[in-house]
Amino acid sequence: MGLAYDRVWAINYNRDQQTKNMDSLVIFYENLKKSLKSMPMVEAVSYTSNNFPYSNSIMTTGLSPAGKKVNNVNNYMVGDDYNKVWKMTLIEGRWFNPEDKVARNRPIIINESLRKEIFGKGQAIGKSVGDYDDKGKLRIIGVVQDFKANGDFWPAGYAMFNPLDSGYLKYTNTLLVKVRPEANASFESSLYKFMANRLKNSSIEIQHLSEMRDAKNEQTIIPMLIFMIIASFLIINVALGLFGVLWYNINQRRSEIGLRRALGASGNSVSGQLVSESLILATMSLAVGCFFALQFPIMNVFNVPSVVYAVAILLSIAFIYILVFVCALYPGKQAAAIHPAVALHEE
Repeated sequence: MGLAYDRVWAINYNRDQQTKNMDSLVIFYENLKKSLKSMPMVEAVSYTSNNFPYSNSIMTTGLSPAGKKVNNVNNYMVGDDYNKVWKMTLIEGRWFNPEDKVARNRPIIINESLRKEIFGKGQAIGKSVGDYDDKGKLRIIGVVQDFKANGDFWPAGYAMFNPLDSGYLKYTNTLLVKVRPEANASFESSLYKFMANRLKNSSIEIQHLSEMRDAKNEQTIIPMLIFMIIASFLIINVALGLFGVLWYNINQRRSEIGLRRALGASGNSVSGQLVSESLILATMSLAVGCFFALQFPIMNVFNVPSVVYAVAILLSIAFIYILVFVCALYPGKQAAAIHPAVALHEE
């Protein structure tokens, strides 16, 4: 996962700003953070933009390294202790410090996937890249391990972190708190009361990131389960249909089967013929189906890598052949068991 989401709480507030003075706001938010950090059950505190991991919010941008453009980069505005809250793993470089807020070129931290996209296997620390419009320069000071911010079943994607400066504080309404293992419902209640007293004009909501992660995973798992149930129902219907068609085919061809047996054909050859006929018909159907299925990766309908389509098509073909073989096997054995004298006598 790349994130230590356990024991991380998100405190959401929507405080109506009572002052326009930025210095007063900075002092207020800094004192609030220090008060939270001084609590015995709190390990780390950080302000963050609304698009923190497992939230239902995204904020993307682009980068303009030399000669190319990289889009769909998740852009996180974070405080100095953000990595302490999440226990993120730094692969290269360092995390933000207070001096970075006055740097000439704004410092950023990127994830491993973004580094590979821009620099390949080259060094990223100390390099500068252009922002979305390529009008400003961003200096890379660190690289973190990839993390899955949208649940366990989604790729990490590209990510970069920007230091949350004083000018952005008035737009911030989320605090991330890393609590100690002993923190319980009683502490959560006292934390809620503390925030309500400090932010009197705000509605307070405390969310557990472990629960938010589970909710994110359910958004992926539940539709998959529904489609699996529907697919299983359809597969059972197809299997029953194949059994019925093959059974009817055998009854219609009893005289042919009896004549072949009377001429010396073995039971295995009769059974093999019926199975082979079923596989040939399946191949003809698959040829038509694959023609339409291949249009999806060619036209990039769902923006899914072509290799995913290729693997899915190959697995589907293998499954259909197995299904047809299994469905034809038992009727084929029944046909092989037909006695030639009985079949010809009935005819």
